[in-house]
Amino acid sequence: MRLLIMGPPGAGKGTQAGAIADHYGIVTISTGQLFRDNIQLGTPLGKRIESLIAAGNLVPDELTNEMVFQRLSSPDVRKRGGFLLDGYPRTLDQVEALDGALIRSRRRLKAVIALVADPNQLIARMLKRAEIEGRADDNEESIRHRIEVYHAQTAPLLDVYHDRGLLVEVDAEGTVDEVRERITGSLDAKLGQPA
Repeated sequence: MRLLIMGPPGAGKGTQAGAIADHYGIVTISTGQLFRDNIQLGTPLGKRIESLIAAGNLVPDELTNEMVFQRLSSPDVRKRGGFLLDGYPRTLDQVEALDGALIRSRRRLKAVIALVADPNQLIARMLKRAEIEGRADDNEESIRHRIEVYHAQTAPLLDVYHDRGLLVEVDAEGTVDEVRERITGSLDAKLGQPA
């Protein structure tokens, strides 16, 4: 089982990724967590990433690709035989790089989960989370902007995966359990797995 999960900010990607990976017995690979882990461990890659972030720069595709590909070739991923990528790919160049890496390792994606939700529901959800967690940077304007950026940058990726017949769109509104059941039900139906 080799999967991607995509969705706008507030759609619950991180929450759902862990549950889906547990359900299918695969490894979750979150680029955000990989960045944090490499920085915390002081790896050469982490030091390069930390200096870029400290200077206010985005981490370039080449570094992100290198980090993800290292993780994809790690023993636990090979042992379990599957993964769920969360937060990668984010650009068409990253899609192309991932395609190449999977071809080289004789693997291919099985499905791409796209969480879909009404932007106003996402904004309300994130404002509530910001209030609970004391996130001053999460205001309506910044949240709305992040959702717009996601749609602008991710639409071409969703089109690519749709054209390949890999896209599984899932309604992300409802409880965590309801959404998880929709995801696994849709994946099982698409891939011919038992429900």
